[in-house]
Amino acid sequence: MAGRIDARLRQLGITLAAAPPPAANYVPFVVSGALVFIAGQVPFDGKGLPYRGKLGGGVSIEEGQAAARLCALNILAQLKAACGGDLDRVRACVKLGGFVNATPDFPDHPKVMNGASDLMVEVFGEAGRHARFAVGAPSLPFDVAVEVDAVFEIGPG
Repeated sequence: MAGRIDARLRQLGITLAAAPPPAANYVPFVVSGALVFIAGQVPFDGKGLPYRGKLGGGVSIEEGQAAARLCALNILAQLKAACGGDLDRVRACVKLGGFVNATPDFPDHPKVMNGASDLMVEVFGEAGRHARFAVGAPSLPFDVAVEVDAVFEIGPG
């Protein structure tokens, strides 16, 4: 039986892909007590990495926001796996961390990260409001435009 969050995802027209495997020697998430730490997720869409390059150097803010949203969708897929398939266990999105592949003079990292932040609030409502950081990076793995990590609080399964 689908839960409340699965129903909300359907209402938003979102189908979560299977959680992407890690790209190196790490695990995609760690559950420690009531917290789930999600490793940095890149904007992988199941076929490839559609958002590559630097903000301020050819990648628009809108493309950066779309990349951040795709990272957040991958975070939700990892979170669902961490929750044994039951996103109703999520009590709060505690923190998002955003790394934006940007030119040195690019000033709008927070606007880019809104792509991920807005999705968490769309999906979880008030429980999706979170602390966060958004910083520029001189480069990111695979030349992706954005990478996002997350911490969530979950209830018992």
